[in-house]
Amino acid sequence: MGIIKEILIHNEKFVANEEYKKFETTKFPEKKLVILSCMDTRLVELLPQAMNLKNGDVKIVKSAGAIVSHPFGSIMRSILVAVYELNADEICVIGHHDCGMSKLQADSFLTKAVEHGVDQEKIDTLSYSGVDLNEWLKGFDKVEDSVRDSVDKIKNHPLLAKHIPVHGLVIDPATGKLDVVVDGYE
Repeated sequence: MGIIKEILIHNEKFVANEEYKKFETTKFPEKKLVILSCMDTRLVELLPQAMNLKNGDVKIVKSAGAIVSHPFGSIMRSILVAVYELNADEICVIGHHDCGMSKLQADSFLTKAVEHGVDQEKIDTLSYSGVDLNEWLKGFDKVEDSVRDSVDKIKNHPLLAKHIPVHGLVIDPATGKLDVVVDGYE
C-alpha cells in the first residue's frame, strides 16, 4: 500500500473520531509571529516545543535551509501575507546546524536529477537560456551567514514596513538549543 493510501485511511478515522477538535484555532497567529524555518524533518516537532509554541501561536513558512532565495518569490510573499493579512508583527528566520543546504552542490544535484530521469538536454536548455543553476542550487558554508542573508533580504524588502522586527536564530537539531544570530530589536 502506498503512503497516500495509508494517510487517507488514517485521515478517515481522524475525522470520524473528531480528533481535529484539539487543534481548533483561528487563522491569525496568537503570538503575532511568522517564522521562516528549514523543512528538515528533525524540526517538525522539535522547533515548536523548543520555542514553547502550540497550534495557532505562529505562522510557519518552510523552505530548504530557511533561505529567502528571491526577494519576490513565494517565500517572501508568504511572509508579507502573514504580516499584512494575518496580523503577524514580528518575523523570525530559524536555520539549523547540520543542514542539508550546507552541503548542496549544483553538479551533484544535477547528476542525481539525470539519474532520476531528467533529460540532460533540459538542463542544458535552462543553462543556455540564462538560468544560472550553480547560483540557484548553491548551498551555504555557515548557517549563521545564511540566516543573516535571509534576515537582510526580508528586512530590506521594499514592501516590509521598517518597524517590523526581523530576528535570526539557529537551532541545534539534536538538543533544540536556540542561539540568536540577529536580534531584530537592535
